[in-house]
Amino acid sequence: MKRFQAKLWASMALVTGSLALVASAASASEVWRSQAGQVQAELSYERVDALQFTNIRLQITRGGTAVLNAAVPVDSPYDRPLVEVSTDTFRVVDLDGDREPEVLLDLYTGGAHCCTYSLIYRYNPASNQYTAITHQWGNRGYRLRDLDSQPETLEFESEDDRFAYEFTAYAASAYPLQIWRYQGGTMQDDTLNFPELIYQHAAALWQAFDEQRRSGIDSDGLNVKGLLAAYLASKYQLGQAADGWQRVRTVYRLGDRQQFFNHLSSFLRATGYAR
Repeated sequence: MKRFQAKLWASMALVTGSLALVASAASASEVWRSQAGQVQAELSYERVDALQFTNIRLQITRGGTAVLNAAVPVDSPYDRPLVEVSTDTFRVVDLDGDREPEVLLDLYTGGAHCCTYSLIYRYNPASNQYTAITHQWGNRGYRLRDLDSQPETLEFESEDDRFAYEFTAYAASAYPLQIWRYQGGTMQDDTLNFPELIYQHAAALWQAFDEQRRSGIDSDGLNVKGLLAAYLASKYQLGQAADGWQRVRTVYRLGDRQQFFNHLSSFLRATGYAR
């Protein structure tokens, strides 16, 4: 089960550009810099205490000329950059292979395990401006990887956080695979283009269920419902829904089985796995 527990932040698989920390004692502020080619990004903030950061700002320069110098949009005074935890969470990197690097910044909202989100800044040469999108990762985080053997593009490997708490407590929740691609200024769900990875993920979920079954299923099935839900979603992703349902119906025999199956069926339709 440990492999399916939440991570506050994922360790990234690829480090691009350079990053440095500059501390200013006079202002009690901290400055981090990352650079790729002519593009340099500078992240600065002031620390109120261990939980609060203020005056979070981002400056982006191109060839030494500032193009963006603005406050980082956050929803709460408790939102904070993750750069101190992992420098991979702030980087200048070409995500979509157009030879124009984006600026990627990850933030954390605070709390026991939720939530993380990314800001991705994209350059528009026509207007000489940067615009940003926000992508929410929830509890799961991501890893930035080259999954398609095309090094000019990178994929965000994550898991579907909508499954958290849906069928059981957070600690026992499990999640189907999600793979996102940044393209043309938007995040696109590219999961179905990686069937081998989906299959591996589904197999790992089933193995985790089988291990839990051998050690004992609790009377309410709370230690296996999350695993079976994520497994069945994975089977839908593979186009094997009928086989998935047969397996789940065979192994889950508790008294609330029809209630669980109804809930599961409704949820998979609502989240787009079943159509």
